Amino acid sequence: MPKITRTGTRGIVLLLMLFVTVSSLSASEIEQQPTNNRDFAEIISPNQSVLTVEIADTPAKRSQGLMFRTNMPPDHGMLFVFRELDHWTFWMKNTKIPLDIIWLDQNGHVVHIESNVPVCTRMDEGCPRYHTLKEALYVLELNAGMAKHYGISIASQLTIKLPPTIRNTPF
Repeated sequence: MPKITRTGTRGIVLLLMLFVTVSSLSASEIEQQPTNNRDFAEIISPNQSVLTVEIADTPAKRSQGLMFRTNMPPDHGMLFVFRELDHWTFWMKNTKIPLDIIWLDQNGHVVHIESNVPVCTRMDEGCPRYHTLKEALYVLELNAGMAKHYGISIASQLTIKLPPTIRNTPF
């Protein structure tokens, strides 16, 4: 039988305390904790409402998107910033809230909208894909119904105020 020393016992106690502390946090508490790696921008809608949007400007952030989030304030969203104009395709795998998906060109003009996109409950890769026939540099995700609420429609002009750390023109 192995001998447990005082140092070993202290290590086990500290490990147990850490486990109890971490396991006592609920998923929503973890989700709501501030993270230093998130950048935010402001978008001015056609009806002059100011939206706060989280920026997804790296492959990792774009891949994660809004997956697993269970709620989002009505004046918030996520702005996907790409390095080049393209026909970007999106899907709702692991996204827990219905969304409006809005494609924007390099000048902030709306080129396509998918409204009230439902949650996809499939566990495989079979979730529907949503895309635009016109090239876009940005894709904005808002809670379902918010595009209409903020007066956003095809050809609308949105003002995108990116932080200085984010490039706002094609690379």
